[in-house]
Amino acid sequence: MVDFVLVSAIVTVIFLALLQLALVLHVRNTVADAASSAARYGALADRTAQDARDRADLLIGSALGDGYSREVSAGVTSSNGVRILTVSVTAPLPLMGLWGPGRTLEMSGHAVVDK
Repeated sequence: MVDFVLVSAIVTVIFLALLQLALVLHVRNTVADAASSAARYGALADRTAQDARDRADLLIGSALGDGYSREVSAGVTSSNGVRILTVSVTAPLPLMGLWGPGRTLEMSGHAVVDK
């Protein structure tokens, strides 16, 4: 009987750790996808960097919640004569369920401006 209790405790801890890892990867992938999608959206001919910031906020807010888009910035840079829109998103890293300490994820997306 003791074996069952010890083994089930270890299996439960491993299962919860894998579940938490899946949640962290989901948040990371969602934030990365929102940053790159917002960069592509903002790089369209009739869009601006502000449109890209708004789009990233909208995507992250609808997928994860409003608390996950702590800081969204967008700017246009030039590299070899090509204008590139960069959208950077800072989001909290969930370490216990959806909550976590001050650690953050920083993801960015890039797109060539169509104008």
